[in-house]
Amino acid sequence: MTMRPSDEHVVGAADFDALMAEVMATAERFGHREHVHLTWLAVRRVGVSATVGLVSDGIQRTARYARVPQKYHATMSRAWVELVGHHAAERGEDNFTAFADHHPALLDKRLLTRFYRPATLASSQARTDWVEPDLAPFPWQDTGRPQPRKEEAR
Repeated sequence: MTMRPSDEHVVGAADFDALMAEVMATAERFGHREHVHLTWLAVRRVGVSATVGLVSDGIQRTARYARVPQKYHATMSRAWVELVGHHAAERGEDNFTAFADHHPALLDKRLLTRFYRPATLASSQARTDWVEPDLAPFPWQDTGRPQPRKEEAR
């Protein structure tokens, strides 16, 4: 499947619900791996930009429904979408298991701590708005700062 530019498809709640149903068809619970799987599916179907909104809106809606709106974290949501999108574009695997096997670091919930200081992720600004990495740049960023080692970023 090829990735489409984000402006070719306007996404909404029904898209998130369909992705969630697809992921949960083979899962017992919705954990981190399922978050990554849903994000991978979305990135492949609608592109990174549209997936940022799709995932953010879907998580916010789900958290509100569960009466835990504080669980939504803007920076973490976008960072995960961008990381999954970056790696999805590298090889173009058509199978999530193959993708996960090639990028096992994405299955580590602590991956973002390679790019962000804990205090940054804990800040109210990061919870409500996008905050750039402050510890190390993402693999695709060229900022002149030291890059994470290749095996760490993958």
